[in-house]
Amino acid sequence: MTENQNLPVIEVRNLKKHFKVKNKGILHAVDGINFSVKPGETLGLVGESGCGKSTVGNVIMRLHKATEGEVLYKGSSVLDSKGSESMEFRKKIQIIFQDPYSSLNPKKTINSILEEAYRIHGLCEGKERQEKIEEIIELCGLEKYVLEKYPHELDGGKRQLVGIARALSLGPEFIVCDEPVSSLDVSIQATIINLLMDLQKKMNLSFLFISHDLSVVRHISQRVAVMYLGQVIEIADTDQIFANALHPYTIALLSAVPKLDFEEKTKRIVLKGDVPSPINPGEGCRFAPRCFLCRDICKTEKPELVEAEPGHQVACHFYKETREHARNMEAGEIE
Repeated sequence: MTENQNLPVIEVRNLKKHFKVKNKGILHAVDGINFSVKPGETLGLVGESGCGKSTVGNVIMRLHKATEGEVLYKGSSVLDSKGSESMEFRKKIQIIFQDPYSSLNPKKTINSILEEAYRIHGLCEGKERQEKIEEIIELCGLEKYVLEKYPHELDGGKRQLVGIARALSLGPEFIVCDEPVSSLDVSIQATIINLLMDLQKKMNLSFLFISHDLSVVRHISQRVAVMYLGQVIEIADTDQIFANALHPYTIALLSAVPKLDFEEKTKRIVLKGDVPSPINPGEGCRFAPRCFLCRDICKTEKPELVEAEPGHQVACHFYKETREHARNMEAGEIE
């Protein structure tokens, strides 16, 4: 086994993406995050709308230019790659967009849309190219007649399957799934999620699965990273996150997930206060204004992401007290 095969497919180091907001300051959309994705692994990235999840995916794909930090593909930096190196990176890393309608060219047939990747990269022509296109749509559960259609002639589920087929065309190793099922109804969501899991096994794919739906993330992910206002505040194996979350924000998120066990009576933890602005954020913990454990140090000193348990990292000054306090809140014993 070569050295590169032991490396993560994608590694993000101190990644930042800031936007200038006229007359207001700097919006810290992504602010110094770190994570890695192993070969064949799905890392779920969760958090409230506006926390920076999609921006992370866009920066990895170089749809946004990073303000600071690194993205490594099998140990090699990709953010500044050019020429043939950049083209190779783009073949190996693809994205499935949230809205399958706006991400497909309405003036082109599905066949033309899928053909474009091969044409840009100069891969196979004529009959061989068409055979590959037909093979990939069959792999994604689509019939051949779809190739003659335009995007507006398909329903949302089939359009998203086309988006998946396009992402798979060049044989990628890593795919950013940017809320790929959020705009679809529940039955179609299940079809798409199960397809992605099957494709992952067949093709040894790695996913960064971005979503705000914790139930979907739990089903598809081996590990979960939780974001809040541009920062990763907790990351661990999926079972560990759902059974033993340590950050107050993660615990509050999980308390809102519907439970099938009606005998298990728990009180939802409702966060109080307003979400701070990501424009010119102050010192200290960004969750402090809404945290049920907030103390003076939280307002002045930023907590670092530390390993609380093997494989379980959390950014909270008082994570050792969080779980017991949250249990008392869920039981209704304290407010």
